[in-house]
Amino acid sequence: MGRISRTASYAIATSIQENQQQPCIACTTFNILAPIYKRVNHEDLSCRESDHRVYWLARNHRILDWLLYERSSIICLQEFWVGNEELVNLYEKRLGDAGYIIFKLGRTNNRGDGLLIAVQKEYFTVLNYKELHFNDCGDRVAQLLHVELAFPFSQCQNSDIRQEILIVNTHLLFPHDSSLCLVRLHQVYKILQYVESYQKEHQLKPMPIMLCGDWNGSKRGHVYKFLRSQGFVSSYDTAHKYTDADAHKWVSHRNHRGNICGVDFIWLLNPDKYGKLLKASWSEAVFGMFKYLLRRASLTESDAFAFLKAGDEDCITYSGFCEALQQLNLIGHCHGLSVEETKDLWIQADIDGNGVLDYKEFLQQIWNPTGSDQRDENINVKQANEANNSEEEQTIGFSVKNAVLFPPEVEKGRWPEDYSLSDHARLTVVFSPVRMSCSQMIS
Repeated sequence: MGRISRTASYAIATSIQENQQQPCIACTTFNILAPIYKRVNHEDLSCRESDHRVYWLARNHRILDWLLYERSSIICLQEFWVGNEELVNLYEKRLGDAGYIIFKLGRTNNRGDGLLIAVQKEYFTVLNYKELHFNDCGDRVAQLLHVELAFPFSQCQNSDIRQEILIVNTHLLFPHDSSLCLVRLHQVYKILQYVESYQKEHQLKPMPIMLCGDWNGSKRGHVYKFLRSQGFVSSYDTAHKYTDADAHKWVSHRNHRGNICGVDFIWLLNPDKYGKLLKASWSEAVFGMFKYLLRRASLTESDAFAFLKAGDEDCITYSGFCEALQQLNLIGHCHGLSVEETKDLWIQADIDGNGVLDYKEFLQQIWNPTGSDQRDENINVKQANEANNSEEEQTIGFSVKNAVLFPPEVEKGRWPEDYSLSDHARLTVVFSPVRMSCSQMIS
């Protein structure tokens, strides 16, 4: 595998250097499989790599060898064994000596593993670092890093052009059963809310946002659709010109059940990219999950309306709506929708505010939502008009130059049996900074 992997890394290194007049940055995301979870004897499930220092130390040296060979400007790791001082010191020493600034974050309740994000000093100036604790059943966390591009990547000396980026690193909960899908959607919603509030608090104009990590869900899932509705694009799919429907073209993980799937993403949102209002996207995502659960129960749209409406009435009331959500396990427990979120959903559906939904409203707002798109478009048009009254601002965005998954077999939808570095593939994406005109406003 060594020769093949060097070929893949060489392709990335070549992309970075192929045009010195158009400098690039590279970002790598990699779930490195914490030794406390890696089984060394599948017949004895209690036997973990963490019990064998020689195994986990050698594997992590190999991981670092490849990371330092590739030398991405941004490195985001998941399942980093924060609970082992020797391993932490190993990464801090080798990455630090190579010129990286390092931030690490353990999961809540001392779960043992966590996240690491590292950026090269010569590429970025760190402006701020924040930590986000979801405080949910998975004890998951996220990191937010606010950086500015350093001199070598500046194509323009004009100080009026902002060259800042928000980088997020996270690892979402594994969907052990369908009831956890809402938890995962909540985790992404919290990330986007936090990013939005951070921009407002610091009065930041729109800038590129990169969301990196193990999302534990494929292109067929609700999380993927939610992020797409906000304007994010999958960098790997962009580089390979794959559509949202091309979920089978590549994989990045073989999970503990033996299933292979594509779950590792580097999402990109450029500052000139249109996106819906966050709360509207959230409502649409939850209604999408609601619709999926009803369809899984073989309910047609008319059956679903009958399921929701109150008794013999020809409409849906708020109490009937809540009862249906509870029957579908979306509310009524500690990790379900809150009372406030449930009310927000109802307000989104009851567009005329008369307290009930007739069949037409049900179709338009829940089953096949279209009304929110128009409302969001009107709001964004108004914002754009207001912004255009002032001087148009210049900012930086990114185009996707290249993207590589290692081992290379996963790019063809196959998982090689002789790959032992992790149970995840390593994803590296090369971006080229581009100047953009931005009139979008943070509202």
